[in-house]
Amino acid sequence: MGQNSADQFFHQSSRSRSSDDIHGRHARARMPSSAGYLTIAVVTAVGLFFLLWWMLVRSGDEAPWLPAGLAASVVLLVALSAREVVMRRAWNRYLLDNGISQKHTTSHSSHSSSRSRPQKKGFSASLHSAALRTIQKQSTTADLPGSGPDAHLDVAHLCQDYLAGTDEAMRSGRLGSEKGIAIRAGQERVRALHKHHLLTWARGQSRALTYEAQQRARTSDKIETANKALECIDSALRVYPNEPELNESRTAIDEFIASVKVAHWVELAERSAFKGHYRRAIDRYRDALFYLNQEAVKEEVRVAGTEKIEHQIAELQSKLRSVSAARAARNDGAFTKDQ
Repeated sequence: MGQNSADQFFHQSSRSRSSDDIHGRHARARMPSSAGYLTIAVVTAVGLFFLLWWMLVRSGDEAPWLPAGLAASVVLLVALSAREVVMRRAWNRYLLDNGISQKHTTSHSSHSSSRSRPQKKGFSASLHSAALRTIQKQSTTADLPGSGPDAHLDVAHLCQDYLAGTDEAMRSGRLGSEKGIAIRAGQERVRALHKHHLLTWARGQSRALTYEAQQRARTSDKIETANKALECIDSALRVYPNEPELNESRTAIDEFIASVKVAHWVELAERSAFKGHYRRAIDRYRDALFYLNQEAVKEEVRVAGTEKIEHQIAELQSKLRSVSAARAARNDGAFTKDQ
């Protein structure tokens, strides 16, 4: 019972509807059908089979049924694999639009108005209590060793829904003083849990993505994955902008992205220098200097990197002058001989 009450609370706190809107949706909504889903999947797979078979026959394929059957089988397997997720979402939407609110409306109309008001107050309080127990239970589970960042994000979402629902209940003014005190105490605990789990998720997810970025081979993949880690940090910073740990993590990821860009241009410059393309190498070293001075890089790293790159540029310029002088000398010698 506690779990069902908690589910009702989170559904009601995330979406509030008027009774007229609920009745209108109930008249139009259709109950999700697993058999209907499977029928559509089978019909789609069969239709795909015959379409591909016909196209392959027209193109002169000797065994058109083989690729057509393979493609239809893949579509059917994907549909069967996704059936549970699709049907669960369909049922959740159906119950949210029709089931939960309809039950509340029916029970409300079957009792007298004098008895329905105190029951409604008690029902709301029980929902908040059950939701709080659910949050605490899932918080304990998420903090267990081996749990992933997604578990912490789920708890943070539950906390956000709880706070939104209790704020709405407090604004309604239908709660007594004792219930109001209890809900405020629950909100304080949930706010602490929300911060803990959101920060834990941001830290864990950004670390995982940063490690993944380090393992990528291409520079573009490294930067793209690191930017995903930045998005995790930024989403938490929008809620807790003054959190030192988040700002430190963001700075570290910015430094990693800058180092990737600088290393990329330094590598290109070294390749050009090895091939004797000194002018191109100098230009690429200057590109590396640009990112080294524009991005978020620690001062000591910037100074050391700039000194090293400028030394390489100076050596390349010296080699370039030597090559130019040797070329000019050859040209002068050839001109003198011709005369």
